[in-house]
Amino acid sequence: MKSSIILCGGQSRRMGQDKGSMIINDKPMIKYILSTLNNEIDEAIIVLNNSERIDKYKQFINPQDYSYDIKFVEDKIKNKGPISGILTGLENITDDYAIVFPCDSPYVTKNTIQTLFSEIDNTSQAIVPYHDSENKIETSEPLHSIYNKNIIPIIADLISKDSLHIKGVIEKIDTKFILIDNKKIEKKEFRNLNRPRDI
Repeated sequence: MKSSIILCGGQSRRMGQDKGSMIINDKPMIKYILSTLNNEIDEAIIVLNNSERIDKYKQFINPQDYSYDIKFVEDKIKNKGPISGILTGLENITDDYAIVFPCDSPYVTKNTIQTLFSEIDNTSQAIVPYHDSENKIETSEPLHSIYNKNIIPIIADLISKDSLHIKGVIEKIDTKFILIDNKKIEKKEFRNLNRPRDI
């Protein structure tokens, strides 16, 4: 069983509108990552920040279009950023591990999904891609990573202390870093669409 968590709870302040539902080349942005996950996972947990957005996303995401189960869940703790979305997602997955993606990452490939899943072992609590060997944590991509649900108490503790940076999580757990080498994993896959000019 392979699980994925899609983070859609952001405020989208820089874009000025909800990013996941924003139309890019005739389809909502979240559908790019949902399509890429086809035949790679067994379930996707889509985390949104309120029930109104869940209702909105259910109108244009038809679970029948995908090879895996889709579950819509509401952020457990509001306005705490992606760390809260990861916590909510991990609490809802069936498997021990989940691959996490933001909804505004249309460039991710199946090859990267397969590469990250292949790195799971018996000891690592996270599989995290990074850009520069000189500074793995600073150049890491924690929102395009795999996490074990046994880190739920660690995340909950950090949120309770208002320590909300995901990189603070990967510093505290057994993290396996994977170099973004432009072969197995390409740098262009980590481009986010944050502002209107990015489109």
